Amino acid sequence: MPPVSSGLGAGMQALDELADDALLDRLQQAAFSYLSENTNPDNGLVADTSRTGSPCSIAVVGFALSCYPVAVERDWMSRREAAALTLRTLQFFSHSLQSEQPDATGFKGFYYHFLDMQSGRRVWQCELSLVDTALLMAGILTAGCYFDGAGDEESIRNLSEALYRRVDWHWARNGLETVSQGWKPEYGFLHYGWEGYNEATIVYILGVSSPTHPLPAASFGGWTLTYQWENLLGHDVLYSGPLFTHLFSHAWIDYRGIQDSFMREKGSDYFENTQSAIAIHREYGARNPRGYEGYDRDFWGITAGDGPGDREMRESRRDRRFFGYMSRGVPYGPDDGTIAPWAMLAALPFNAEAALRGTRRLLKSYPQVCPNGRFRSGFNATLKVQGRGWLSEGWFGLDQGLLVMMIENYRTGLIWQITRRCPVIRAGLIGAGFTGGWLSDPALACPRSPQLPSRTR
Repeated sequence: MPPVSSGLGAGMQALDELADDALLDRLQQAAFSYLSENTNPDNGLVADTSRTGSPCSIAVVGFALSCYPVAVERDWMSRREAAALTLRTLQFFSHSLQSEQPDATGFKGFYYHFLDMQSGRRVWQCELSLVDTALLMAGILTAGCYFDGAGDEESIRNLSEALYRRVDWHWARNGLETVSQGWKPEYGFLHYGWEGYNEATIVYILGVSSPTHPLPAASFGGWTLTYQWENLLGHDVLYSGPLFTHLFSHAWIDYRGIQDSFMREKGSDYFENTQSAIAIHREYGARNPRGYEGYDRDFWGITAGDGPGDREMRESRRDRRFFGYMSRGVPYGPDDGTIAPWAMLAALPFNAEAALRGTRRLLKSYPQVCPNGRFRSGFNATLKVQGRGWLSEGWFGLDQGLLVMMIENYRTGLIWQITRRCPVIRAGLIGAGFTGGWLSDPALACPRSPQLPSRTR
């Protein structure tokens, strides 16, 4: 795939001085350029990070497959080019080794979390990952719904269906009501599952919908029994600390106005719940209970991501301890003063005013977090390195793919319009007990190609 110019030449206007539309254009295209720079064009695998020697993350591939339609609609790629790359990606996953062998690409239709960028084989003795496979499948299904033409596009649709049907969600339960987090050939299923609300919603939605190896509807209900509904910092919320858990499944699924049994009881929905989570993150920043530099109502975004590493220091008469890559959360922590600079902007569809105000404040106060218009994974204003706040090295694919999708969902709703007509997602939501909203619209029950939105923002 040829490089996509981010349009960021020397001497150009500072990001924080741009009008909203121009700012979003710049940041969205720069985020997409990560994919063009870090994709193996022969097999479609996308590197987890921009760091030398990084393997492929299958979840990043799922985000990338969903970003190609955005690139087509915004004229960053031709439709033919996007379809050809998508087809090569799906062909790789279709033909790669599915086996109990420890160096296979996958097993039972699932795929290993990290793969070698060239061979596509398992690396790092990583797990066969349910949630990362679900994110990959979400991208595969999005591609199958978007590309509605003949030739390569017909092949994309056929492979999309075949790859999804191959996933053995029933096996992933390991005899239990709910699913495991993963499996390894060395010793079998991991000894923990999904408890409490998090990004696994999409695992259950796709699993319940399977026509070949489905999860029972009771599996989703069993998982929701582990939910924690709390009042935190003045807001009722279905608790999950890291911000990304309130965003990932929403990149594909439009939860506005649709409710499962749990949310019907609470008089809310998952979209509104993310809005509440954002309000809690902002309130936490304003209160700043641990006294970190920078935190306020317009400086937030505590989530999973890169960190300064395991180190300790004494600062402002406080003992500080910092961590490397980990899942940080609000309000219970862990919190070491590290935010994800991209996270506020990824919240655009839920609270655009707060997302843009926070992003502008960050870009004005700490412009180093967004070199060449592309946000780094982590930033800590409290921990000084050569007189400036610590900044993560390079870029992470998950951050960039999520940004492209969330900015587009805010601007045109493109991904949501595609997936609302996806029979798999619709059936999964209904099978898990969701009702109301767009699920009640008979026009959306027809799996024809979606009417794509105009660029309204």
